[in-house]
Amino acid sequence: MTMRIVHLIVVAALVVAAINVYTIKYESAVRAEQVAKLAAQLKHERETIAALRAEWAVLDNPARIQALVRRHLTLRMLDPAQIEHLDRLPERPPAPPGPQSDAIAAIIDGWEGELPAGAAPPPSYPPQLPLPNPPPQAGERRVGEARESTEEAVAGAAR
Repeated sequence: MTMRIVHLIVVAALVVAAINVYTIKYESAVRAEQVAKLAAQLKHERETIAALRAEWAVLDNPARIQALVRRHLTLRMLDPAQIEHLDRLPERPPAPPGPQSDAIAAIIDGWEGELPAGAAPPPSYPPQLPLPNPPPQAGERRVGEARESTEEAVAGAAR
């Protein structure tokens, strides 16, 4: 009886080992296919790089570029009279004075110096910019503006 149990355990162990061997063999075959695909892809990429390098060598050929320049550009040799020394060049004209139309530049120009790091700005910092639409005067209303109070609305409806 004990021999039968030992035989059954050994047979079960052999079946488990055979299943493990088959699984490992199958996984290795899948990995070998992946390696073969990657090797083919790598070979294709190397061939593409070689073709691009050959094409670049043709396009970068100085004789070809010189022929294209002669055909498409009307270049002349440099005349030494075209070169001027810096001390003989005229000064740049000053910028015309005028109002600044840039709001950010106006803010920057309004600063009275740079603040040290961590310092609190003075109370007038940044300078107040003019409002695009000034507020209405007393008794004046703008078109499309709501009435200020319900009393005015009632008085307006009674008229």
